[in-house]
Amino acid sequence: MLGYNTLMSSGEEKLWQTISALSPEEICSRTGALFDAATGLYTLKSFGKDFFISPKEKRIFSNAGENEFFLKKPGYFFRLSVLGYLSVSKKLMLSGKLINPVNMKSGQLFFRGTHVLPLSGLAQKYDTDRDAFLRKGEEYGAEKAAYGDASVTLHPFPNVPVVLILWLADEEFEARANILFDSSVEDQMPIDVVWSIAMLTVISFV
Repeated sequence: MLGYNTLMSSGEEKLWQTISALSPEEICSRTGALFDAATGLYTLKSFGKDFFISPKEKRIFSNAGENEFFLKKPGYFFRLSVLGYLSVSKKLMLSGKLINPVNMKSGQLFFRGTHVLPLSGLAQKYDTDRDAFLRKGEEYGAEKAAYGDASVTLHPFPNVPVVLILWLADEEFEARANILFDSSVEDQMPIDVVWSIAMLTVISFV
């Protein structure tokens, strides 16, 4: 497997090579993906939608037109997240404890400065519209959560729950948003993959 904090510098080509070198049984047992030996395709659920991964063609695609959004708008982060998840994630029990990714080991490096998440853009988009935020969550197969003025638990990947929280704007404060992961993700995958999944999740709402 690739070492800690190396995925961003290794690029997609290295990730494809890693996936091709691993057995489908090993990948599926860790990630919840399915593999079809006849087609050579992995099927992976992301935000409640099915995507297909072809290591032979180095291609990620979907047969549903509405899923093209993920392949285009957050395309780079979607590809990196999918490939990183298939390559290096571990199958771990969820802790049930939420953690801000900034507070993870090395999190300051990957969630500040030029790597800052566009949470302000998400907050501005939904501002005072709680229902629109929740509808977007429903579109992505999310469950309602009980944080802030509105919150949803999303599943970018089968073993990776992510909570998005929105505080609506009022006369005193501007709208705010935050993102939390189950704390097990720290041991499940490198921080740069966590960062990519966080970016994917936020951009998908903006």
